[in-house]
Amino acid sequence: MKTTSSSKSWVDNSLYPFENKYLRLEAGNMHYVDEGQGEIILFVHGTPTWSFLYRNFIKELSKNYRCIAIDHLGFGLSEKPDSIPGTPEWHSNNLSEFIEKLDLQKITLVVHDFGGPIGLAAGIKHSKRINKVVLFNSWLWETKHEKEALKIDKIINSWLGKFLYLNMNYSPKVLLKKGFTDKNNLPKEVHKQYIQPFPDKKSRIPLLNLAKALVGSSDWYQKQWEQLDQLSDKNWLMLWGVNDDFITTKYLKKWQDRLTEAKTLEFECGHFIQEEKTSESIAAIDDFIGN
Repeated sequence: MKTTSSSKSWVDNSLYPFENKYLRLEAGNMHYVDEGQGEIILFVHGTPTWSFLYRNFIKELSKNYRCIAIDHLGFGLSEKPDSIPGTPEWHSNNLSEFIEKLDLQKITLVVHDFGGPIGLAAGIKHSKRINKVVLFNSWLWETKHEKEALKIDKIINSWLGKFLYLNMNYSPKVLLKKGFTDKNNLPKEVHKQYIQPFPDKKSRIPLLNLAKALVGSSDWYQKQWEQLDQLSDKNWLMLWGVNDDFITTKYLKKWQDRLTEAKTLEFECGHFIQEEKTSESIAAIDDFIGN
């Protein structure tokens, strides 16, 4: 079921010094890292990132916990199957299968960006396996009435959007950088690790598919939101970058209105708190799980 493999040549092992593991799922080979012992922390990334986003979290938290971080199929070091749906629903089903096959229990679920709906939907399905939830900037409700989402959706579904995503590798090259308040927090050697998984047009299709799902999966997000009671009695920690231009504090307010007992920490940074406020968010998670 589990296999190990040497990393691809572009991976900077000084930044990402982990054993690479693979799990055969129905849809393809999923890459993941599994470091440390103890209570499980399951890290779920969004787009255009991969488990590399959580590298420093794994290095530090694996001293006391079992840290598992997946790469969605089509991302990072996971297989890039042909003709995949690539929707959040599909990714969430893959994550559910992963959780079942490894029989993960008492999970602290850590989610971000598209990893929010992907991970939380899997968590709703397996609520008895979830102990705590850590939420970075994300959402879990319908998007088809969000003006900003509709603007993005119009571009993504145009010839220009398709060209930018598939020909120019626009998501990791440009959009990722826009998610930072301080561009110094994205040095070239780190940025390269987000660009390299998508070397050609075919490899970039999963990025385009998720982008199209921002509004395309609106009804599915809302369905998960309506089932959130399956997880709302868990302990929640919300770590929020208040300078995020898209997933703004308006989204945070909606979470807070729904999860009135959740603890919230706000950071003066953009969308990628993991890169801009690394030590602060690691410490917050460590404290959250330990108490």
